[in-house]
Amino acid sequence: MTSTTRRALAATGLAALAGPRIARAQSVFPARAVTMVIPFAPGGPTDIVGRLLAETMGRELGQPVVVENSTGAGGTIGAQRVAQARPDGHTVLLHHIGMGVIPTMYRRLAYDPVNGFEPLGLVTEVPMTLVGRRELPANSLAELMALMRTQGDRFNLADAGIGSSSALCGTLLANAIGARPTVIPFRGTGPAMQEILGGRVDLLCDQTTQTTEYIRGGTVKVFATPSRTRIATLPEIPTTAEGGLPNFVITVWHGLYAPKGTPAPVRGRLTASLQAALRDPRIVQRFTEIGTAPVSQADATPEAHQRFWTADIARWKPVIEATNGYAD
Repeated sequence: MTSTTRRALAATGLAALAGPRIARAQSVFPARAVTMVIPFAPGGPTDIVGRLLAETMGRELGQPVVVENSTGAGGTIGAQRVAQARPDGHTVLLHHIGMGVIPTMYRRLAYDPVNGFEPLGLVTEVPMTLVGRRELPANSLAELMALMRTQGDRFNLADAGIGSSSALCGTLLANAIGARPTVIPFRGTGPAMQEILGGRVDLLCDQTTQTTEYIRGGTVKVFATPSRTRIATLPEIPTTAEGGLPNFVITVWHGLYAPKGTPAPVRGRLTASLQAALRDPRIVQRFTEIGTAPVSQADATPEAHQRFWTADIARWKPVIEATNGYAD
């Protein structure tokens, strides 16, 4: 027997031994706590959604799902953390509409923003609201637009940084009305909201998952929702179309991802736990309270998620290119 043959047989034997070990590892998933990376600040709207999901998914999986906020660079730092994680299902990513803009907005990334992930399922599509400090001298969307045009860069607009949903919304708003406000970026809309409440920032476009309690409490001034219809839980808020901006529409979708190469049985287990969480009456009730709703079970699948994600990348690409809205 030649040395080449012996090496080939040894490799075959090792592969045969490794196969059962890999299969056993997949069959006992999860073997430990699952880390859910959220690439935005604690207390923000995506964090709120993620923490609700994590608690319920953990009960279904039989292991804790621990939230890790890995912030910065428009959500790309947290996304890179997951793309480069071991693909065994114990690290997942909860991200929002940013996954649709990052592939065009960021041209030099240390990871592949499209092919570095396995989509597991959509989670929710959240309406947004335009909210301002209570002392802002405008009481309707029409008055707000006039104020932004006349004040120019003296008017300031908060957001969570390049690539965030609040920044996308703010950019679309400014372009739609022909205003050029001063943009003040924060490390999340949680900190930005505190500045609105303190009267130090004029306006913020943010998801109902964060703004609902402040709107109901009367601690912010609300002007409109950039959605096609009024929000069921906040029916008093007019749409931007009603206020004179019919083409200014944006909602924020969320999805769950695993690193590329995660085994199919593990992905299936994660998707099943996501679907179970979205059926949980406590999740449905809590989502309703913060102005959103879980997606249908048909949309909480890898296939539906992939279709939606691909279409959103195609939707944002010409917008970013036309406005030269690159982050690098």
